[in-house]
Amino acid sequence: MSDPAPFAVATAFGYLLERLVAFHRRFAAATSTASVTISAQNFPVTELGQHHELVEAGTECEMDLLTIAERAVRWGLNLRGVRSRWLATSLGRVHVYDGAGRGSLPTIVVLHGIGSAATAYAPVVRRLQQHARRVIAPENLGHGFSDKPKHLDVETMFAATREALDELLEEPAVLFGNSLGGAVAIRYALERPERVRGLILSSPAGAVMTDDELRDLLASFPSAPTRAEGERFMARLYHQVPRGAGLFAQDVARIFDRPAVKGFFASITTGSGFSPEELSGLQAPILLLWGRSDRLMPRSGLDYFRAHLPPGTVVVEPEDFGHCPYLEQPARLAQYIVSGSMSVL
Repeated sequence: MSDPAPFAVATAFGYLLERLVAFHRRFAAATSTASVTISAQNFPVTELGQHHELVEAGTECEMDLLTIAERAVRWGLNLRGVRSRWLATSLGRVHVYDGAGRGSLPTIVVLHGIGSAATAYAPVVRRLQQHARRVIAPENLGHGFSDKPKHLDVETMFAATREALDELLEEPAVLFGNSLGGAVAIRYALERPERVRGLILSSPAGAVMTDDELRDLLASFPSAPTRAEGERFMARLYHQVPRGAGLFAQDVARIFDRPAVKGFFASITTGSGFSPEELSGLQAPILLLWGRSDRLMPRSGLDYFRAHLPPGTVVVEPEDFGHCPYLEQPARLAQYIVSGSMSVL
């Protein structure tokens, strides 16, 4: 069973905020004034119960529920002792969740994918804290609470995260990465092998693709900031789309309309993947997870990694994992990460 807690919280916030917006729309109509804009910037959940600010009338009423939910989850993580930190890199500020753990496993780093954020891994981070000495979850440039440059490409994103990890890590760590986060983990392991004790990869990006495969993959992402495009994309992400996810469909689509994210996609080529020699040269033990319900990444990616990762790589294909098991199956995903981390001791 998937953990419904994040979706229940998100849905509850979404319902309350929709009711608030509806109230102000009715009020504006009754008083013959323009509607009021309420946004995440003006209604910070981290200060919920202290104040909220209604901005100048005369603007269209809008609401980014995803940003509100992210702020709510960050607030919850902070209350649980997971700090929010901003690290200055040569390419921009990188936001990081940094939490002390209660276990004996080495530091675990959680790396998210394109269009996602570390906040989405909160249920996984909370579970990993029970087993590891420390859990770190950085957010790529252009994502979450990290800086959002106007231009972003593959090398810039990798370099910023590398600088952040170089500063953060006090011991060799186990790196977990999903999708693009998997490619970031592989790149870091290639460039800093002495800092990596193990790799746990979930449907990682980075396999060499044909022109057709790359074109089909890029076409899977939202092409416009609309709810319809967001819903189309989310249907490919999940094993089973959770109830309430539709509230965030348009907000998800808007992420892919950001100049930084568009620039990142434009920088991807068929030559962006890892060569067979690079993959076979990885030194750390590797656990590769690839959900049988993954409808986003081409299946040829699994074949490529299976063929070129070092001998001894453990490959698992969970039946009910889609592309984002951290959302649908956080408890089971955390178990895989813990078991993979134990194998490197």
